[in-house]
Amino acid sequence: MVIQQKNFTVEAFEAFAQQPENRERRLEYIGGEVVEVVSNPLSSKIAAKVIIYLGMYLLQNDIGHVTGADGGYRVSGERYIPDAAFISYARQPQLAYVEGYNPNAPDLAVEVLSPGNAEEEMTIKVANYLAAGAVVWMISPAEQQVIVFVPGQPAQRLTVKDTLDGGTVLPGFSCAVRDIFPKQEA
Repeated sequence: MVIQQKNFTVEAFEAFAQQPENRERRLEYIGGEVVEVVSNPLSSKIAAKVIIYLGMYLLQNDIGHVTGADGGYRVSGERYIPDAAFISYARQPQLAYVEGYNPNAPDLAVEVLSPGNAEEEMTIKVANYLAAGAVVWMISPAEQQVIVFVPGQPAQRLTVKDTLDGGTVLPGFSCAVRDIFPKQEA
């Protein structure tokens, strides 16, 4: 939900986000607009499953940090809150215990689509993640698909018949796409 129209500067966003009445709100800065991230139970459930799979992988392969929807990142001059993300120890050995957005873009951003996501906003976010060198997994609950974006490569659309792998960011990671989505009742 857009709460401030275009031409809002990143500095103005930072000040707006730090105002007492806004500190508890989940705000992103996308394409010059302030956007409030709205709660969605199904998208949250799917994101939690992805975080569990990433966490299990990282227990066996201690190569970085996984963050959830409270972990914001600075990406190509904007401010994003991916539903899940991974950043390697090589790029950031420790996460800071401070308020605000991580100054580094993640290595992997997971965006679970909600009915409120505007296509233009998602297009901008994916382009900026890719420009920052991040891989993006865009998960569509409605279509039960994962679109994988890797810098310099064509997008790959995975269905429930496919397996999602971690590529060079998470070597050896794999997960059946069908396992990300809630089981369908017969």
